[in-house]
Amino acid sequence: MHYSSFLGLAASIAGAQALSTGFNYGATQSDGSTPMEQSDYQSRFERAKSLQGTDGEFTSARLYTMIQSGTTDSPSSAFQAAIDTKTSLLLGIWCSGGQEVVTNELSALSAAIEQYGSEFTDLVVGISVGSEDLYRVSPTGIENDSGYGATPNELVSYIKQTRQAISGTSLSGASLGHVDTWTAWVNGSNSAVTDAVDWLGMDTYPYFENTEANSIDNGKELYWDAYDKTKGVGGGKEVWITETGWPVSGKVSGQAVASVSNAETYWQEVACAILGNYNVWWYTLEDSIPTTPNPSFGVIGSDLNSAPLYDLKCDKKNSTSTATSTGKHSSPTKSAGGHHTMGSGPYGSNGTMSGVAGHATGTATGLLTKATGGYGSNPTGAGASHAAAGPGGAPSGTASGGAPFASQTANAAVRAGSAMGAGVIAVVGLMAAL
Repeated sequence: MHYSSFLGLAASIAGAQALSTGFNYGATQSDGSTPMEQSDYQSRFERAKSLQGTDGEFTSARLYTMIQSGTTDSPSSAFQAAIDTKTSLLLGIWCSGGQEVVTNELSALSAAIEQYGSEFTDLVVGISVGSEDLYRVSPTGIENDSGYGATPNELVSYIKQTRQAISGTSLSGASLGHVDTWTAWVNGSNSAVTDAVDWLGMDTYPYFENTEANSIDNGKELYWDAYDKTKGVGGGKEVWITETGWPVSGKVSGQAVASVSNAETYWQEVACAILGNYNVWWYTLEDSIPTTPNPSFGVIGSDLNSAPLYDLKCDKKNSTSTATSTGKHSSPTKSAGGHHTMGSGPYGSNGTMSGVAGHATGTATGLLTKATGGYGSNPTGAGASHAAAGPGGAPSGTASGGAPFASQTANAAVRAGSAMGAGVIAVVGLMAAL
């Protein structure tokens, strides 16, 4: 039986803690400049819970930043929206802007704890210190003009600062992790970050693995390969699936075709196997308000109240609570009552480029200069028509050349206008000894 099958089954049976299912949410809308306000978050959180075919399972949100777009360090309006809708939160600290950005993030967090108290902190399932920072400073990230990132030593420092900031508060002891591409996690030069976190957040998109045979027929296989490799370097720590998905529209990437039918296939073969069995934040609920990116990953279209673009109901073979074994990559089936929610990114969207062939053998340092336009700003990928937004939502530069998602932006609408998160596949390592 596939190793992850045991883990998924163990997680659902043990029930040590409720698993989170949700979407990724950015700090700005898809145009990269319009801030997300409380009403915008609230309408999306409510829509996620009412998605046809999901039994109200999407009750969590992943945020890329804790700072309200357009401000320096004010708490995100997503917090009050989460309180009002009883939506759990995977908080995000944007780290690809340097110490100043992290300081402002922690200031916003402290202010939120004081302002909202337990109404807020009781909703927090974890804190991600950074998103795809290691990928952006890797040789592949540099080649793809992916923007300003953070080195392993910098991230370890930010993780320590976060633990100190929440010490003695009602968030004391909160679970801390880092989100990055699977290629970054398997890079041995980043092991200090692995050692410093409580869990590993994994972003993986077979669609972007254009150096592999990445047609939809191989989507499931590539997903589990990424998960297994990430789990293999985690030292028994949980893997949270922070970003994954398949686009409903967009250009061809290698052998991968963006289409509604292929997105539905990926949902049935991957989402239905992991939702309810792991901590998952799918990418994404919607990414086309007010503009549609290329590619677009939205489960729904430009009308927030419209029906899903494809059937989200998991078929019978994936709706039981038992694990199946169908070969090398058999995956746990969805447990009854599981829930799935998607999160989204902060003010500096980040291209995932997860699944880039090969793994960088070392982390390049000193090669990138801080992006202009404020912390969190990230150039968009080659040919992208959307500008990456900085913490305040101001667009900052574009990248030339490079692979899809060569930047941190959320390709225009893709990363809901702020930062593009990456699928977190949270695996409960209760059966790590198996």
